[in-house]
Amino acid sequence: MFRALGRDAADKAYENAGVGPKDIDIVELHDCFTSNEALMYSALGFCSESEIERFILESRSSFGGDIVVNPSGGLLSKGHPLGATGLAQIAELTWQLRGSAGRRQVEGARTGLQQNAGLGSAGFVHILQNSSQV
Repeated sequence: MFRALGRDAADKAYENAGVGPKDIDIVELHDCFTSNEALMYSALGFCSESEIERFILESRSSFGGDIVVNPSGGLLSKGHPLGATGLAQIAELTWQLRGSAGRRQVEGARTGLQQNAGLGSAGFVHILQNSSQV
């Protein structure tokens, strides 16, 4: 279910922002379970379902890869604060896009994507851009 919610929300967000998966530099996604993170890679369009394992093994979701996912450390690094998760993700993307994320900084990040889900029936994707760099 999370995959379908993520895919639907991502499709709408990409359309509204006028960008696609290849335009995203950085992602903060809801990694409540390892399996959820892996499934979101394909739901958000970063790889096909058949490529998920290779996407992970080739470190394509990390610094030096195709896209940097959860440079903040993800939900566990924050204690998975229910209700505040989305705000923490947006804050991280804002710092990244402003160039003020310190040692976590993704160099050249201009477009970020935030994905969050909850209670099995809520799925959200937001796309943020640094308008001075776009």
